[in-house]
Amino acid sequence: MRVIPILIAFLLAGGLADVGWAGTGQEAASEDFKRLVEQAAAAREEDRVSDAVELYRQGLRLDPSWAEGWWYLGTLLYDQDLYLEARDAFRRLAALEPDKGPTYALMGLCGFQLRDYERALIDLQQARQLGLGQNSRLIAATRFHAAILLTRFEEYEKALEALKEFALQLNDSARVLEAMGLAALRMPFLPSEVAPLKRELVLLAGRAAYYQASRQIDKADRLFRELVTRFPDTSNVHYAYAVFLARDRPEEALQHFLREIEVTPSHVPARLQVAFEYLKRGQHDSAVPFAREAVELDPKAFAARNALGRAYLEMGRIDLAIEELETGVGLAPDSPEMYFHLAQAYARAGRMEDAKKARAEFVRLDTLRRSLREGEQAVGGIQAAPAKPPE
Repeated sequence: MRVIPILIAFLLAGGLADVGWAGTGQEAASEDFKRLVEQAAAAREEDRVSDAVELYRQGLRLDPSWAEGWWYLGTLLYDQDLYLEARDAFRRLAALEPDKGPTYALMGLCGFQLRDYERALIDLQQARQLGLGQNSRLIAATRFHAAILLTRFEEYEKALEALKEFALQLNDSARVLEAMGLAALRMPFLPSEVAPLKRELVLLAGRAAYYQASRQIDKADRLFRELVTRFPDTSNVHYAYAVFLARDRPEEALQHFLREIEVTPSHVPARLQVAFEYLKRGQHDSAVPFAREAVELDPKAFAARNALGRAYLEMGRIDLAIEELETGVGLAPDSPEMYFHLAQAYARAGRMEDAKKARAEFVRLDTLRRSLREGEQAVGGIQAAPAKPPE
């Protein structure tokens, strides 16, 4: 699952001219250094890769602050499958210029090839946050690899949100469908790790999720129904369909969430969906057992504490509500929702100073989240031409 060679060719040809490398750090470069810069560029342009690599290394020995040199050395090494050396070059570049998204993107792609997945995901997310200019190929590769790693680390909703951009561009390649299917079915694997016997299931779920994300609702509904008909006893099949139904057909969604609990008795998200649906309906007594079971199954799930605390609050069991919501805040101190409901609980208990502090924290975190969300939409957004993941 490496980046397509044309991506590296594009980068080496100057496709990242808008990055704005600082160049050499020397006030007046030596004649030897100037000559090496010219020779390295000529070797690179003539596709004499080995010569170019050696010349860039020589130049960097003379001036380790030569940012452009680290960039070209890293991309040349990457194209030769020398991912460890390439990542080291990009790390040197990031130390010199820490605000360049493309550097972190290539570091992350190197890490992916080295199977250093946790570090790779951090670098890819940093790249998206910093921005990648107008390079649609690099944007797509970064988004795709970040998404499949999010799935591997069980961040399924975030993975689907990242993959949604491909669906909105009507990119339904097999790679995209596999990735979407794994995320929709909450299977913590990379596409390359899918067992052959699971491939049909994953692709069907991926196609349904693709239609859902691209707003082809009738097609999505048909494929989700086919999915639950063909694989009724497979974990997360009913859950995926229920999530699709939740907004417009909540009664049907509720039945599939309950069916998912039968199929997968340890399913915490399904229990939370049921609890939140009952809260929405004002059936707080019905919400409590599902929220409590979610807490028992996963005591560190802050959303479970949120659901149980809210149910207790609406039932007038204020002390229990505060206990659950405070625990939830401890588990997720960056969650504005937790502070919002905790502020309500404090107010109901007459603890007005605590309520004021919780409300202020809610406003701060909510404002921060909104600003980050707008930034993410600006980074790696829809391009004029469909952006495809690597082949």
